[in-house]
Amino acid sequence: MPTTFHEIPRERPLTPLLDSANTPDELRRLAEADLETLADELRQYLLYSVGQSGGHFGAGLGVIELTIALHYVFDTPDDRLVWDVGHQAYPHKILTGRRERMGTLRQKDGLAAFPRRSESEYDTFGVGHSSTSISAALGMAIAARLKGEKRKSVAVIGDGALTAGMAFEALNHATDVGANMLVILNDNDMSISKNVGGLSNYLAKIISSRTYASMREGSKKILSRLPGAWEIARKVEEHAKGMLVPGTLFEELGWNYVGPIDGHDLPTLLATLRNMRDLDGPQFLHVVTKKGKGFAPAEADPIGYHAITKLEPVTPVAAPLSSPKRPSGPKYSNVFGQWLCDMAAADNRLVGITPAMKEGSDLVDFSERFPERYFDVAIAEQHAVTLAAGMACEGAKPVVAIYSTFLQRAYDQLIHDVAVQHLDVLFAIDRAGLVGEDGPTHAGSFDLSYLRCIPGMLVMTPSDENELRRMLTTGHLFDGPAAVRYPRGTGPNAPLDAGLQPLEIGKAVVRRQGKGVALLAFGVQLAEALRVGETLDATVVDMRFVKPLDEALLRELASSHALLVSIEENSIMGGAGSAVSEFFAAENIQVPMLHLGLPDYYVEHAKPSQMLAECGLDEAGIERAVRQRLSQLQP
Repeated sequence: MPTTFHEIPRERPLTPLLDSANTPDELRRLAEADLETLADELRQYLLYSVGQSGGHFGAGLGVIELTIALHYVFDTPDDRLVWDVGHQAYPHKILTGRRERMGTLRQKDGLAAFPRRSESEYDTFGVGHSSTSISAALGMAIAARLKGEKRKSVAVIGDGALTAGMAFEALNHATDVGANMLVILNDNDMSISKNVGGLSNYLAKIISSRTYASMREGSKKILSRLPGAWEIARKVEEHAKGMLVPGTLFEELGWNYVGPIDGHDLPTLLATLRNMRDLDGPQFLHVVTKKGKGFAPAEADPIGYHAITKLEPVTPVAAPLSSPKRPSGPKYSNVFGQWLCDMAAADNRLVGITPAMKEGSDLVDFSERFPERYFDVAIAEQHAVTLAAGMACEGAKPVVAIYSTFLQRAYDQLIHDVAVQHLDVLFAIDRAGLVGEDGPTHAGSFDLSYLRCIPGMLVMTPSDENELRRMLTTGHLFDGPAAVRYPRGTGPNAPLDAGLQPLEIGKAVVRRQGKGVALLAFGVQLAEALRVGETLDATVVDMRFVKPLDEALLRELASSHALLVSIEENSIMGGAGSAVSEFFAAENIQVPMLHLGLPDYYVEHAKPSQMLAECGLDEAGIERAVRQRLSQLQP
């Protein structure tokens, strides 16, 4: 049985066995009897390393034994191992030559938070979004077959990720092409079955064995000669397995289902994986694990310990004798959560929809106060948007709470099902812009670009918490599809209006009157723009609306300023600044423009402040770019 730890070690633990298993090749040289000890050491080292760097936590603890078993049984990296999402891949990183670099995890120029092809040959597929592993592993299996190679493909997917339609599309296709691959369902919530124990482990070993498979094929050949006999036998087998294991659905799709088995029982895992490795056709193994396994606080609170921040020093460094730090206000997601409850109390047509982001998007209070109007559709972004469309057709006022990077997955539904039909759906788009240590897969870099090109969309960018609250009301009252995009974390702690007042649509606000240069801030860079405005005596405008633009104010600014500078935490290409330039081109207005935003490359993981500095979106970068552009305009 694995050792249970009760606190995160602050000192590097002694791990002599793990020290001798820096790669899967070295791991496979260990005796099988040593793997339980290795699992304990790996679990303890994972606790230590994440405590040093911060990062995803509970999922990795839950797959310690599974990770060891996979690398022990399969010939990685020649056999392809694909992790879904990647939250659980830290033990995989430790066992594949990156143990000494785990302290750099999620830091600038350090290890990525998720598997990445450019980081290691063992990372066969770059991930970050969920439900991609089966499709990717299937593609690898087909490509290997076309090249005449015998390598295996293994996809590890969680029970949450399996809720997405993409996963079932891949499951269906794999049996159609007869792919030789293994899908492992890592069921860490017991959401499919609690039928785990000695009997199911024993049955799994039998069902996965070559003896059982050969007997089954031999019986099929004999019984197929008798009219209807094989079909009767197949149904008897199916119903017998269905009474003992929950795999009928997967069997009906054409997979050989085995399980559920205890994902922390290394001997059973090893025996079952060895058996299934040598079977042909699509194989499906159901393992049940416990998120946070081996760390008591995480086992008790798997949601709270999904990820942790870096441990503070035991003796904190004394703060400098400067002005006291201003108290932090609520997060933008908290402002949204409070607005949702307030508006739901005022309008009984409002419904809230989220694709498995209840905690992240702060819908917890709403789900408890208005349970009949709260819908968590699991990891199914496409369904979330079309569900909202269907509700809007019947007079409801849906609010879809979704991260910017995840809305990309439902872009067709946004256009085809919502916008084309001009339906009243409000998109509350969290995590817009750069999100820091999770890197480019989670950054909301493109939403202004992909939203503003959709006819009929109302697109808003708040500069502080109160602007967010008012924009949400504006979008809720708008006749048609509307979007409010806001960043992760806290804002400038602006006081919040108690009521539910909307804004005048398409109306920007001049926050500082200057001369020569006009800084057009789309979103939270208004604070930096105001400081630069003071330095350069520039006009500063809180643009508020990306679509529609305040065209009257833009005309006035173009006639009274020598340079207009757009500032946005979105891709420069196709973004809000592009909208301004397109307007001027259509109006035949000639005025020098400077567009500041995210560059035409993926900004790698780092602290948000480092990422903004790299993109020139901090105060120093904005001032430097404006001065450089002004020098170019001088005769």
